This record gives sequence, C-alpha cells and structure tokens, in this order.
Amino acid sequence: ISQVLFKNVVFSHLHWPNVKLTDTVFEQCDLSNVDFSQCFMDRVQLINCKLVGINMTEASLRNVVFDHCNAAYAVLRFFKCKKSKFHNTSFAEADLYSATLTDVSFACCNLDRIQFSGTKLAGIDLSSCQFYQLALTPEDLRGCIIAPAQAIALANIFGVVIKE
Repeated sequence: ISQVLFKNVVFSHLHWPNVKLTDTVFEQCDLSNVDFSQCFMDRVQLINCKLVGINMTEASLRNVVFDHCNAAYAVLRFFKCKKSKFHNTSFAEADLYSATLTDVSFACCNLDRIQFSGTKLAGIDLSSCQFYQLALTPEDLRGCIIAPAQAIALANIFGVVIKE
C-alpha cells in the first residue's frame, strides 16, 4: 500500500500481517487491536489515531511518525524502529520487549508501565516523557537520557531508598 490517506476510518477485526506501507497517512483512525505483525512501514504517519492493543510484533518501521496517538497496551515485541518519532503518544502498559530502537525520539509521551526489558535505551531521550513504573533492567537503561525528577522514579524501580 503506497501513497494512501486513511482519514476517520475504523479498522475492525483487521489482520494485515506482513503488509508493506509506504508514504501512507492514517489520520484520526481507529486501529485498535489490528494485527500489523511483521509489517514494514516507511514514511508513514499516524496522527490522532487510536491504536489500543495494536499488534506490531516483529514489525520494521523506518521514518514513521506517531503524533497524538493512544497506543496503550500495544504489542511491539521484537519491533525494529529506525529514524522515527513518537510525539504526545501514550504507550501506557505497552510491550516493547527486545525492541531495537535506532535514531528514535520520544517527546511528551506517556510511557507508564511500559515493558522495555531487552530493549537498549542508550542515547534515547525520555526526559520529556511521563512514567511512574517501567519494566527494564539496569543494562537496558544504561545511557538513556532522563530528567532529574525521573531519576527518583527509576531509583524506586530498582529498590533504592532515597533519604533526605
């Protein structure tokens, strides 16, 4: 699928594993629980979309923009993402287990209770994002850029007691 604009479309019970999307825009669409496993996206924009529970297991994304989307409970296991932007998007309780993120930016996203285990966050700036709990290891977090207030939340995740 190439050079298509989907606007105000509700995709229900859609199974599109292995689909290739290029130069495509989804605007104000409902893609909740859609199966995009093993899909390939290049130069795709998802704007003001509902992506609750979307399955993008083993998907490959390049030059993709998620802007003002709700991707709570999204399944992005073994996801490969390059040169993409996530802006004002909720990934609350999403699963990014063993994802590969290269030249990816997160700005003002809700990442609370996201599963980042096995996902290297080195060089990724989460400082403008919101989270209270994350599932990850110290090795996953090494080199990640965070705000000072987030350091307290991360210390609590790892069982560190902070005394004033």
